[in-house]
This record gives sequence, C-alpha cells and structure tokens, in this order.
Amino acid sequence: MQITIDLPDNLPLTEADVRLELAIVLYQQHALDLDRAAQFATMAVDEFYQVLINRNIVTPPADPDDEPVELVLASLRTSLQQIKEGKLHPISELWDGIDD
Repeated sequence: MQITIDLPDNLPLTEADVRLELAIVLYQQHALDLDRAAQFATMAVDEFYQVLINRNIVTPPADPDDEPVELVLASLRTSLQQIKEGKLHPISELWDGIDD
C-alpha cells in the first residue's frame, strides 16, 4: 500500500519525523509489530525500542542484562524472513570477526 500525504512546506517536521510518529502510533495500536514498526520508521529495531522506552511506551526489563522479549521476537522474525529470502550464511562464518 502506498499513501501520499501533502504537508505544508513550513511544517517543522521531516519525513523521518512523520514516519517515526506514525510507526509509534501503529505499534501502540498493535497494527505493526516491533520489527515492522522499526522498519517503517527506517530505524534499527534496538534504536526504535529505545525511542519507545524514552517515551514511556514500553518498560525496559528490570535487569539490564535481560533482553526484552519483544526484541528477541523481532530478531527471530527478522532471521526467519532472511531464511525465506535465501540470505543464509554458512555456519563456518558464524563467529568470523568476533575477536576484532
């Protein structure tokens, strides 16, 4: 689906601002899951999640070492999509560059 919105030239918002705000609203209304909302906002999932935390839309885990369930699920969905698209990496390359 494509939607075109004409905004006044003097509006103090960029396209990125509008995309972010719309992504947040769609996430809050459960129309988009975390990874798709981040993609719509053209942000990394972690970055989008941090925006949600900063705006008190989601609560970070009590233990900073715990990965939020939403981020784990978003990562799994992204991985499954990459598998479907044939974007696979040999297991022998899994740890390449980890010591850099």
